[in-house]
Amino acid sequence: MTQAYSTLALAEPLQRAVAEMGYENMTPIQAQAIPVVLTGKDVMGAAQTGTGKTAAFALPLLQRLLKHENASASPARHPVRALVLLPTRELADQVAQQIALYAKYTRLRSTVVFGGMDMKPQTLELKKGVEVLVATPGRLLDHIEAKNAVLGQVEYVVLDEADRMLDIGFLPDLQRILSYLPKQRTTLLFSATFSPEIKRLAGSYLQDPITIEVARPNETASTVEQRFFSVDGDDKRRAIRKILKERELRQAFIFVNSKLGCARLARALERDGLKTAALHGDKSQDERLKALEAFKAGEVDLLVCTDVAARGLDIKDVPAVFNHDVPFNAEDYVHRIGRTGRAGASGLAVTLVAGSDTRLVTDIEKLIKKKIELEPIELDDERPRGRFNDGQRAWREESGGDAPRAPARSARHGGHRAAAASRDPFFDRPYEPAAATSDKASWEAMPRPTPARGSISANIKPRRKVAALFKAPAPAAQA
Repeated sequence: MTQAYSTLALAEPLQRAVAEMGYENMTPIQAQAIPVVLTGKDVMGAAQTGTGKTAAFALPLLQRLLKHENASASPARHPVRALVLLPTRELADQVAQQIALYAKYTRLRSTVVFGGMDMKPQTLELKKGVEVLVATPGRLLDHIEAKNAVLGQVEYVVLDEADRMLDIGFLPDLQRILSYLPKQRTTLLFSATFSPEIKRLAGSYLQDPITIEVARPNETASTVEQRFFSVDGDDKRRAIRKILKERELRQAFIFVNSKLGCARLARALERDGLKTAALHGDKSQDERLKALEAFKAGEVDLLVCTDVAARGLDIKDVPAVFNHDVPFNAEDYVHRIGRTGRAGASGLAVTLVAGSDTRLVTDIEKLIKKKIELEPIELDDERPRGRFNDGQRAWREESGGDAPRAPARSARHGGHRAAAASRDPFFDRPYEPAAATSDKASWEAMPRPTPARGSISANIKPRRKVAALFKAPAPAAQA
């Protein structure tokens, strides 16, 4: 049963902001977490992406800070009292925007600091004094070392997307930051899963936390229609265009596995007449923020991105997600398709599977414990003229070799909708991620055969010795 925001004992400025933002009923994580955080207890929360975690911790924190609000303009009267740590720049900026909207009618000050931007404007904001500081770990440490941020009066700390922070390697930075904080504080930890590493982190820094878990780890949202199509790698772009047209989709995320592939696909879709932007790690921070803002404003129809955008980005009403490439890590599949079907809305997740992706699809089956049926897709004959199509030409450019043959279609075509529940005991086994994270890594790890005696490769001399064979002979001695 849903619970209305009007039943919460929030201060009038917060209630007004929530109503203005159109919030009526709380999501499950909000209904469970907000009352607990209001009591000042530590919380260890797990929820699917898109369930409203930001409001679950931000609203009760702001409510508690309002009890001791000080309208003085002196920076000393506005110390940092709440610290929110996130793994990426995009997430930090997004959460900071939400907190600013919640605190719109209060006198509480907030700001955000993250890398990739000039420190001077951030320093000026910190010097003015802020009660709520949103930050990425690396840039926060820069400000601490420059004595721009003093954390001695922090009462609340939030570790959001904690599993992602550990994946990136932020644990040493987190430990350093937490060492600057008072021992007496409220700590809130939110994570997509409760892995052993997350439990160890919670055991070290949380005091008798209340555990809140609204969904099983790695469970996909029931509001997302999941479809898997068997498509040759060269036909994936045509498949995307066909589905966009048939479903009359206005916007979509398209995920690829590499920065180079992301840039190339975005350019190709732009040439097809689709308003497209690319989002990947080689883009500057300013370019990434502009791409996100253009997508949110509807100026861009397709956002082609790597997994830098797979977690936590809260863009409402995105109707579809395409996996142009099957992700190398099955966990990333869950986070990718979590970009659609958010907050109870329906969404479509389409994964395009080439013949070489069988192992990756099997990993996803193990993780979500559901059988995946591959469906065929009929494509119009729109191949460009010439010796190679776009996919083959791109492969040749990258590898310098001949284009590969089209992979054979999977034998598992069933014509059925994907993600049907399975009773096969195979799916009850725990998911174990593959040791290699990419095909390139697997290739590099392969043993190399020793050349047979007498073979050409066995007879090749080192470059220095070969060059010596071609030196001019020394002149003969005079008689």
